[in-house]
Amino acid sequence: MARGSDGESVLHKHLRVLQAFDILRPFLTLSEIAELTGLPTSTTHRLVAELEREGLLERTPERTYRLGIRLWEFAARTPGAVGLRELARPWLEAVHVRVRQHTQLAVRSGRDVLFIERMSTRDAVLNATVIGGRTPLAVSSSGLVLLAHAGAGVVAEVIDGGWPRFTSATIRDGADLRARLRRVRADGFAVTDGHIHLETRGIAVPIVGPHGEVEAAVGVVVANDGSSPQPFVELLTVAAAGIARALRAAQPPAGSDGRPPIGVRALVNGSRRSLDYLASLDADAPSPVSSR
Repeated sequence: MARGSDGESVLHKHLRVLQAFDILRPFLTLSEIAELTGLPTSTTHRLVAELEREGLLERTPERTYRLGIRLWEFAARTPGAVGLRELARPWLEAVHVRVRQHTQLAVRSGRDVLFIERMSTRDAVLNATVIGGRTPLAVSSSGLVLLAHAGAGVVAEVIDGGWPRFTSATIRDGADLRARLRRVRADGFAVTDGHIHLETRGIAVPIVGPHGEVEAAVGVVVANDGSSPQPFVELLTVAAAGIARALRAAQPPAGSDGRPPIGVRALVNGSRRSLDYLASLDADAPSPVSSR
């Protein structure tokens, strides 16, 4: 991998440019990108031009830049996020119809929760979750579910790295976190009353993948009104079981080497005839499905 005179790889510099954009800053000028990344203006100009040429950044008529749609195209091909999101959507919709607040699907990314789907209503309680947004593992119900089923090394890394205290109810320290994780494992769900916003509570349960490991969490954010979380837990548990069945059904049979091939069924949710057709397409034959 090519490296600059400062020892930083060119790829990493490109990633720094892409990471400058977020939900609060979807449009940036060249000078703003340089300021946020700490890169020289000349270097920023070159990197931005390369990313724009590849479709990873797009320039607007107002002379600002935004993330390119080709990034979405790449992301749409990963079974770990979009495939899970596709298979889970019918169950998330079923939960949301009942709850009418916020329904969320999340996976772990490093020391954070990464939300890959959310459903909401305009009159729902306060919740700052967005698709593609992150929250520290230790402060959310989905994060506690994912962290409770992660390795001891991940828990230690989270404790060493620390996390912000959003309210007086946020988990305080490592001892508090470890105790909470033991409870989550014993209960099979997590409830966080006012950990991020005092007026709201998060409730989440794990989603078990085809290989018996917790792959994701499904949760809701509702009013922190002191009512029993049990009805929500039961609703989410049914949804999580349904998503787990969908994940198992999407897993193709193992090949001769014992490893299951990754096929279209792991990526999309559709009619049986449509999936059969997509799975039968010969890569060398003309196809209406193109991945460029």
